[in-house]
Amino acid sequence: MVDVSQHELVPDHTVLDDPEEVEAVLEEYNVNKTNLPKIKRTDPALRETEAETGDVVRIERDSRTADRAVVYRLVVE
Repeated sequence: MVDVSQHELVPDHTVLDDPEEVEAVLEEYNVNKTNLPKIKRTDPALRETEAETGDVVRIERDSRTADRAVVYRLVVE
C-alpha cells in the first residue's frame, strides 16, 4: 500500500500542540474553533501525525502567488 502522506504533492501537516498558538490563530482570523474548515481524522495526509478529534492542524503548501500558503483545519471524526 502506498503512503500518500509521503508524496511530494501532499503539503506539510502539523498539529498545533500549544493551546496559546491555537488561540492566537483563532484571534487572528476572528473565528471560533468550530468555524475552521474541517479535515477528517482518517484523512491519509494525517496518517503520520498524532492528530485527534478537536485538534487544529496547520497545512503549509507551495503557492504560485506567495512563497508559502498557510491554512488551518479542525480535525473531526
